[in-house]
Amino acid sequence: MTLPPNVYDAEPIPASARDEIERLLQSGDLFRYTAPENAPVSLLEKEFAEFMGSKYALAVSSCSAALFLSLKALGLPRGARVLIPAFTFAAVPSSIVHADCVPVLAEVGENYRLDIEDFATRLDDNIDAVIISHMRGHTSDMDAIMALCAKRDIPVIEDAAHSLGTTWHGKKIGTIGKIGCFSFQSYKLLNSGEGGIMITDDPDVARAVIMSGAYEHNWKKHQCQTEEDAQALAEAFARWQNQLPLYNLRLNNLSAAIVRPQIAEVARRVRDGRRNHDYVAEKLNGSPWIEVPEKLTPEERAPDSIQFNLVGMNEDEVRAFETAAAKRGVKVQIFGLSTDNARAFWNWQFIEDLPSLPQTRQMLMKACDTRLPARLQLPELDVIADALIRAAQDVMGNLRAFGT
Repeated sequence: MTLPPNVYDAEPIPASARDEIERLLQSGDLFRYTAPENAPVSLLEKEFAEFMGSKYALAVSSCSAALFLSLKALGLPRGARVLIPAFTFAAVPSSIVHADCVPVLAEVGENYRLDIEDFATRLDDNIDAVIISHMRGHTSDMDAIMALCAKRDIPVIEDAAHSLGTTWHGKKIGTIGKIGCFSFQSYKLLNSGEGGIMITDDPDVARAVIMSGAYEHNWKKHQCQTEEDAQALAEAFARWQNQLPLYNLRLNNLSAAIVRPQIAEVARRVRDGRRNHDYVAEKLNGSPWIEVPEKLTPEERAPDSIQFNLVGMNEDEVRAFETAAAKRGVKVQIFGLSTDNARAFWNWQFIEDLPSLPQTRQMLMKACDTRLPARLQLPELDVIADALIRAAQDVMGNLRAFGT
């Protein structure tokens, strides 16, 4: 029997990072504001903004920090209500609580995307901002979301932690809303272990630079694509100097040096990740017990994992499938079955008056998650797909699996 591949190791850091890492190790110059100019973090921000087609970027300690600073940069009042999809990671509502705001949850459908009708109902005059989590890289209907929010002049933040490289109508995810936030955690497309970055075209939102920990006039070391953008940013900073608290959520130079050469790898990783996902999805959809939801038409995804729903199984059978897959060497996470899964909204006990959200709950009880790193090759994908299909057959029987 062929053993399943290791799906947890990240890709090696590009060799081109080694000279800069060695220089930093020799100099100990790890703080982003020590260098008079061209510190690795500053260069990363400039290069990432250019890559995304945005005016401003701010590298910080995590995507959660980016979300928190985004909310603070919008100037929301204490107690502001922020609407989010109920299918997301606990860090998203946590960032809202950290910003002294209140998370409001909207239903998510079986395709892991916002239920637009439910979203529209909840998007009332009491909502001050929206965070759209493209959870596990699944893009909700951004056309409908942006139109609904524009009618009420409600700012949209994109939590694109799982969606670097995804496009919607050819436009990069993270550039559709007012602010886009990304992750550099090891399971993401760009890996520095920990870290994150936010992008925007609004110089007043970019005042988040000060709040991130650019004390005194360290904001002058942040770079822009054009002189015009730099001037707009300087004017914004002049307005906000000494007016904002410092939260000290900076990224360090070593992390930036690790990330920078990986930007050139994004296109290849997206291509290979999409190939892997679609290859396995086609195989899984051949089973009557497994369904991989289709993407929305305007979306081109950048997946590094696959999500699928179990069909026709009760809770005992779902648990048996999880066990059967593990015996065959493939770990499957079923979001709603764990007592402490950070993606199951009912486990967010730090939120007062959690809603019931039956549609999202029902989806999470049968929604499965398996990693498919872009580095995997087709024979390895065959092993994973075969293990999942056979695990379903172990539980539900072979006959119907072959259409008899």
